[in-house]
Amino acid sequence: MTDNNKRIFGYVRVSSRDQNLDRQIESLKQYVPDERYILADKSSGKDFDRPAYKALKMMVRPGDIIYIHEMERLGRNKQEIKENLEYFKENGVCVRILNIPTTMMDFSGFESKLQKMLMEMVNNILIEVLATMAETERDNIRKRQREGIDIALKKGVRFGRPRKDLPSCWQEDKKKWQAGEVTAVSLMKKYEMCSSTFYNKVNAEKEK
Repeated sequence: MTDNNKRIFGYVRVSSRDQNLDRQIESLKQYVPDERYILADKSSGKDFDRPAYKALKMMVRPGDIIYIHEMERLGRNKQEIKENLEYFKENGVCVRILNIPTTMMDFSGFESKLQKMLMEMVNNILIEVLATMAETERDNIRKRQREGIDIALKKGVRFGRPRKDLPSCWQEDKKKWQAGEVTAVSLMKKYEMCSSTFYNKVNAEKEK
């Protein structure tokens, strides 16, 4: 907490639980005096339904400052990022983004209102441009992935787990099950199948 009672927070996020937050946290430590005020989420940025982010919005007060490592940590959708940045602005909370240097500047030292307005305009333009570029790049990545998958499928490449051929005794055991001599559960255990796989195998053979 600063001398004028402004609190300083940090927010970090990765999109999956096996990813590491250390790099982002380390980058914020020089700006956030108390590491307990660095809130972290391990979830997708496709929406803002994230526990730590929700808690952050409830905790901050007018005059507080939030540091984030990069703008993309707020989400993947440009419109949602802009709406949330506007939310903090309307509530008197300053958001500083490490990879947008102009957001790191303290406007309180500017004597002229015109200077403040110009810097805010520059920030808004940079955020708009960078958010658009990030969104476009993600769209291009998804498009390239989809094209690659389609090409692979045409070449006969199979995705997912390799198909496991059943032993010759499967047909005999299946007839016993159909006759009520053995249970489906016992065959699932014998062939190490889950229930959906078992019934998919049975139904697929019916359709042949």
